Amino acid sequence: MRRISRKKALTLVKELDAFPKVPESYVETTASGGTVSLVAFSLMAVLAFLEFFVYRNTWMNYEYEVDKDFTSKLRINVDITVAMRCQYIGADVLDLAETMIASDGLKYEPVKFELPPEQKLWQMTLLHIQERLRVEHSLQNVLFKSAVKGPVSAPSQSDDGSSSPSACRIHGHMYVNKVAGNFHITIGKSIPHPRGHAHLAALVSHDSYNFSHRIDHLSFGEEIPGLINPLDGTEKITADANHMFQYFITIVPTKLNTYKVSAETHQYSVTERERVINHAAGSHGVSGIFMKYDISSLMVRVTEQHMPLWQFLVRLCGIVGGIFSTTGMIHGMVGYVVDVVCCRFQMGLYKRMDVRHNFVFVPHLVVNCFLTFKMFFYFLLH
Repeated sequence: MRRISRKKALTLVKELDAFPKVPESYVETTASGGTVSLVAFSLMAVLAFLEFFVYRNTWMNYEYEVDKDFTSKLRINVDITVAMRCQYIGADVLDLAETMIASDGLKYEPVKFELPPEQKLWQMTLLHIQERLRVEHSLQNVLFKSAVKGPVSAPSQSDDGSSSPSACRIHGHMYVNKVAGNFHITIGKSIPHPRGHAHLAALVSHDSYNFSHRIDHLSFGEEIPGLINPLDGTEKITADANHMFQYFITIVPTKLNTYKVSAETHQYSVTERERVINHAAGSHGVSGIFMKYDISSLMVRVTEQHMPLWQFLVRLCGIVGGIFSTTGMIHGMVGYVVDVVCCRFQMGLYKRMDVRHNFVFVPHLVVNCFLTFKMFFYFLLH
C-alpha cells in the first residue's frame, strides 16, 4: 500500500511538470537555429558583462531633513591671501548676537601675492573645475566619492628672495556660534568694544590700502580633502584703494556617508558683490573683505548606495531569459515567413503539366497557398 501511494504521488508530481522533456529523436537541429543560438549566447555574454559594471557602480542618494542641532559650534576654515602687509589688516567674526569671536586660531604669514608657476597652474585648473561644476552638477557626486578623511596639507609658497613679502596670508580655523554672522578682513587690528568691536584703522596710511585678494580655501565644518568649495581659487584684483568685496553665503549642513569617509561637513552657495567706496558719490561703507553667512534650517544627508546582490541576480536572469525567449520567437516568425513566401508550407512539391509548353499548377495548390497567406496575416493581427 505504501508503495502504491508513493507511485501515485510520483505520478501526480509528473503531471504537474511545467518543463516536459522532448525525446532527442524528435528534435531536429538546423543551421539557422545554430546561428541564432550563437548570436543569442554572444548577446547574453555582452549584456551580462555590462550589467556587472553597472552592479559595481555606486550612486549618491540625497535626503533632506530639519537640522535639530543648534548647540554645537560651527568651524570656519580659512586660507586667504590679501595684497597688504600683515600689520595693516585684521580678521575677526561678529555674529548676529553682536558677539565678537576671537580669531586666535588664525595665523598671519607674510608672503608674496604672485604665485609661482606650479601653483598658478593649479589655480587655473581649480577655476576650470569650478566652471564645469556650475554646468555639470553631477560632477559633485564624483567629488563626494573621491573624498577621503584626513588632514589637509596647506599649500606652501616658495620664496626666491628676489623681493620682500608684500602680502599677508591668513590661514587657520575658528569656531563660531551656529547663527548668522559676518567674517571680515579690514584695515587695522580688531579690539573689543562694549557695543561690538572696532578696528584701529586710523594708524594705517591710506596709501597702503589694497584689498586685492585670493581665496585659496574657504569651507565650513569638518575639513575633508578631495572636496572643492565654491570660493576655492577665487581671485579678485582691484586698482582702487577704497574697495569693498562682499560675499553672501548660505550654509547647508551636510552629513556625508560614503565607502571612504563618514563625516559631518557643510556645503554652501555664494553670491558675490563688489563696489568702490566713494563718499562723495554716495557709495558709503568700509573698505575690506566681508563674508556674511547664514545657516539653513535644512540638513542634507548624502549617502553612497550600491545595487544589492539579489537585484543584480534578478536583472541577470531577466537578460538571459528575455534574450532566449525573444530570439526563439524571432527565429520562429522568420522561418514561418520564409515558408509562406516560398509556398512550401503544407503544400508539398509542385506538380507540372506540359500543355502547349507552359507550366500549369494544380488548382488545389493555389488554394492552399491562399489559405496559408490568410493564416499568416491572421497571426500577425492577433
